[in-house]
Amino acid sequence: MKQIIRFLAILWLMLPGYGRLLMSQVGGGYTYSFLNLTPSARVAALGASHIAVADDDVALAALNPALLNPSMGGQLSFSHSFHLAGLSHGYAALGMQPDGWKTSLHTSIQYVDYGDFTRTNELGEEEGSFAANEYALLVGAGRPINERLRVGGNARFILSQLESYQSLGLAGDLGIFYADTAKGFTATLLMRNIGGQLTTYEGSSREPIPFEMQAALAKRLKHLPLRFSLIYRYLDRWNIRYDDPNKEATNLFLNDEPVDVSKASVWFDNLFRHLVFNAELLLGARENFRLRAGYSHQLRQELSEADYRSFAGFTLGVGFKIKKFRLDYGRTNFHIGGGVNQLTISTQLRDFVKS
Repeated sequence: MKQIIRFLAILWLMLPGYGRLLMSQVGGGYTYSFLNLTPSARVAALGASHIAVADDDVALAALNPALLNPSMGGQLSFSHSFHLAGLSHGYAALGMQPDGWKTSLHTSIQYVDYGDFTRTNELGEEEGSFAANEYALLVGAGRPINERLRVGGNARFILSQLESYQSLGLAGDLGIFYADTAKGFTATLLMRNIGGQLTTYEGSSREPIPFEMQAALAKRLKHLPLRFSLIYRYLDRWNIRYDDPNKEATNLFLNDEPVDVSKASVWFDNLFRHLVFNAELLLGARENFRLRAGYSHQLRQELSEADYRSFAGFTLGVGFKIKKFRLDYGRTNFHIGGGVNQLTISTQLRDFVKS
């Protein structure tokens, strides 16, 4: 009980100061937005957010450094996602657990390649091509405070190259993680992307980066191999709705006539945009086969079409282990026009060392 009270006290202390100091921007109001891309297929399958579960998956530490633990030591993970329009995004991570240390470490690199673009002049005449790429190099550490509480921090060095324009940035994450293993309950509080640009793009002013505060709960059921999580995003900002003046609410069953939206429905819609729901079914004696699903209401509301039914906002995936390798697949349904598939392969380096 004392640990829960301590956790809630830290939550209370962190919220007011940082919530006012670092206001979150939603919907394209910041630079380095690639930092919000999912680091692994497992995360993609679980609603693009999975911050309250600590196991041997080193990719999770990119989202929440407080999840770092000794079982991640020696874990190597590679991920690649197949985005629309030929965009390429990847992530590679390595976990480390130095002998005799309580602190667990990890390092990773994240990149996105936007492809080649045609360069034209003011008359529309082609003058060659140019590329656009962004990178983030990350180092992080986490350690226990006691048997139930862990803390951690990440630091990212960011390089963004868009044609001849270049920007450097520095961002960090801070997290605290609570685990009651006897009850299968975990909780976390996280601040992501604390920092800003070190240098701006030529001719532009300083832009904010996608700072965000999150909190999450996870529960492993006692008599069923199922674990579910509830993540609350944007703790530092209440209104995250985007009101499109060109998109009018209609009733399809009454000749597409406009309908009034009540204040209560707007309030609940905004509340559920903060929430991400996910579940993971762990099958087998060693849990080597896993089925995953998630739902993001914000993603669905922003990318679904009013006149068409789609799976926008829903995510799904599967993971299984073959000998020394774990393979994961995740799919995020962005729009009726398509989604993004992501693949991850990971292994434990110690398995290749003969004792």
